[in-house]
Amino acid sequence: MGRVDGDGLIEAFLREPRRYTSHQVAEMAGVPVYRARRFWRALGFANVADDAVEFTDSDVEALKTMIGMVTSGLYDEEHVLLLARSLGRATARLAESQAELGVEELDQAGVPLADRPRAWRRRAEKVVPELARLLVYAWQRQLAAAAGRIAEQDMSAVRLSVGFADLVAFTRLSRQITGSELARLIDRFEGTSADIVTSGGGRVVKTLGDSVLFVSDKAHVVAEIALRLVEHPRAKGMPELRVGLATGPVTWRMGDVFGTTVNLASRLTALALPGTILAGPEMAEELEGDRAFQLREVNRLSVRGLGELAPFTVTRG
Repeated sequence: MGRVDGDGLIEAFLREPRRYTSHQVAEMAGVPVYRARRFWRALGFANVADDAVEFTDSDVEALKTMIGMVTSGLYDEEHVLLLARSLGRATARLAESQAELGVEELDQAGVPLADRPRAWRRRAEKVVPELARLLVYAWQRQLAAAAGRIAEQDMSAVRLSVGFADLVAFTRLSRQITGSELARLIDRFEGTSADIVTSGGGRVVKTLGDSVLFVSDKAHVVAEIALRLVEHPRAKGMPELRVGLATGPVTWRMGDVFGTTVNLASRLTALALPGTILAGPEMAEELEGDRAFQLREVNRLSVRGLGELAPFTVTRG
């Protein structure tokens, strides 16, 4: 939040006028302003001056909704704050990417900087309602899939196969190409890896520009995805990939995975040669006997933070 809106641009995207201060919103929601600000900060919104008129009717309703989830006993306050942080992180990244795409569209249309606010307002009138419907649709579908997947699962003892893939020599390459070329490379990598992971039956946990973390409850699914990632024809226009695989217990928390198994996959990726896949011993044991894969034990390696172990390369059977 911040009142830098001489052209009415913020309200064009909010689709309603700002008319309240933080104290007025808190009063209408029936809570002290310090408590209201806890929820706003969890959503990723900075504190604003007490006399700043920054809030809309939707801000009032959102605060009432979060408070109501606590008072009804649906969640305790700490869990509502966790939900708010998760929602804030996800929507902030989504909003940044959509804004960047909007700028690219305006640039391609030849809109000069001086005319951009007016063009943004016109765009907001058309785009915001469509994106809002699409956002709710995608979220409900993802929630249904996640709830069905973990409804009867003991989340304190989840066993998964984890894959971590990254682009080789990405840092050096990023210094040799232009910013627009780098952006296209990242877009191509993220799009290709997401297509391969999801079509192969895995789940993308997160992408970090030059790397992707993915999981499945089946070792052979993760191994097949890894092979497709390093073999995929579209990868010919990109640097080579290297992949680390591990199987074992993981901790799920707010859409992310943690634990020794995840750390092992990441460490093995750093040790893998370009265009190769390294699997930890437990992962290799899961794949043993599967004729789709060929495993070859390599010399024992010192894995930072995890000691020495003998990993296996994974190739097609």
